[in-house]
Amino acid sequence: MDNAKIIVNNVVAACQEKKARNIVIVDMTEMIGTICQYFVICEGRSPTQVSAIGEEVIDSLKKNMKERPIASDGVVEGRWAGIDYGTVIVHIFLPELREFYDIEHLWADAQLETIPDID
Repeated sequence: MDNAKIIVNNVVAACQEKKARNIVIVDMTEMIGTICQYFVICEGRSPTQVSAIGEEVIDSLKKNMKERPIASDGVVEGRWAGIDYGTVIVHIFLPELREFYDIEHLWADAQLETIPDID
């Protein structure tokens, strides 16, 4: 398994730890000219939960993989958090912003994998 896929799996686990909803992995590995190999997109029910998910992703990858993000934005505000690991970009939204931007459908040829919610 390549490093990007290992990062994706760790991101998904961190999101699930904080009860993220509607997790989708956007696989762009077969596409030319994309900004990364994978998006992991999820949502939190409140700004506090969006922030908690973002912090868990950063802390978990730092602890488990010694990976630090290249950049992160919006984690404190908790409306739309973006965390960039180079090959993997994580997007954590409030539901209404996720619906508005609909970024998982920007690349029509990308493979989408929906991860079941953990209740």
